Amino acid sequence: MFFTIPGCPAIEINDLLTLAKQAGAAIMAIYHQDDFEVTLKNDESPLTLADSASHRLIMKGLTALTPGIPVMSEEGENIPYEVRKAWKCYWCIDPLDGTKEFIKRNGEFTVNIALMYKNEPVLGIIYVPVSGDLYYGGMGIGSWKETASGDSREIHADKHAINWISAGSRSHASTAENVLLEQYPITGTLTVGSSIKFCLIAEGKAHIYYRHGPTMEWDTAAGQAIAVHSGAIMTTENGAHFDYNKPSLLNGGFIVKVR
Repeated sequence: MFFTIPGCPAIEINDLLTLAKQAGAAIMAIYHQDDFEVTLKNDESPLTLADSASHRLIMKGLTALTPGIPVMSEEGENIPYEVRKAWKCYWCIDPLDGTKEFIKRNGEFTVNIALMYKNEPVLGIIYVPVSGDLYYGGMGIGSWKETASGDSREIHADKHAINWISAGSRSHASTAENVLLEQYPITGTLTVGSSIKFCLIAEGKAHIYYRHGPTMEWDTAAGQAIAVHSGAIMTTENGAHFDYNKPSLLNGGFIVKVR
């Protein structure tokens, strides 16, 4: 199946799904080692060889599949705003989202790949290497889940629930988030790491995900595409449009919820 958007080359989705799985395999090769080195980046966030291996594999793959589309990666070079502000179509990737969960060995980490068009995520892929679950969604194709066994089904946000389940962060929960969530009919919480929370919304297992603390654009782009095209919405804390390709790639707070 090809994904097409005006002004961007046609992209074979199956090639992207294969690339995400290959990146996941590279991550798992290090995950299964008895020990692996953890270093700190300039912002004090952790970095492992798995982050770097996934980054190199995805960069090589996307460059081969879509040579005319630039790539912005968490583990890539810092691209000046003066360069990227002119981009009409680009990739926004997080080679290993949930490095803290990777280090804890709890399995709650993902590979995130998003295609951006006019600073909107129009196609998103999230792969969970430990479970083998693969989620993808985008403009004109809806949202889908493929299991490790190869079963594939279209997924939809649960817009008819009376009692809501909140998707909560494993490593970044805050009091501010709890205060805002009190205004919704929440009866339970699923706590999980990384971009898996977007996927819980998309497949109807959760109904709201609020993040007050900081994230980066590559943390949210793929998840937003999957959640939105399953029928959910994503806005800033104040209900405004959630922007991408900003001068600073740091996100403000956001809410993903059923309509």
